Amino acid sequence: MDKVEKKRQKEQHVVEEMIRLYCRKKHPKEDRQAGQICPVCQELLDYARLRSEKCPFMTEKTFCANCKVHCYKPEVREQIRQVMRFSGPRMLIYHPVLAVWHLICSKKESKK
Repeated sequence: MDKVEKKRQKEQHVVEEMIRLYCRKKHPKEDRQAGQICPVCQELLDYARLRSEKCPFMTEKTFCANCKVHCYKPEVREQIRQVMRFSGPRMLIYHPVLAVWHLICSKKESKK
């Protein structure tokens, strides 16, 4: 597996964990099966994975937030923004290693 593909998988993993956290905390248990996310969040996750798979800038960027071209549809972009706003701070509690890694990579990118 090459470096770009590893980076893509890591980014997808971070987004998935953030969506899972958001769904677990914001959506009622009745809307989802045990250990699963609700259909709305699953659709958002599938869309985010698709965008990541087709991203031509993966070699140059760290995360979608740092990208100059926003390829998400406006309504989906707002959904993912809400997820990031909610899950971002909570990632330190639920997934501290991922959160610290994300912060380090974001700071490196902002210095470029």
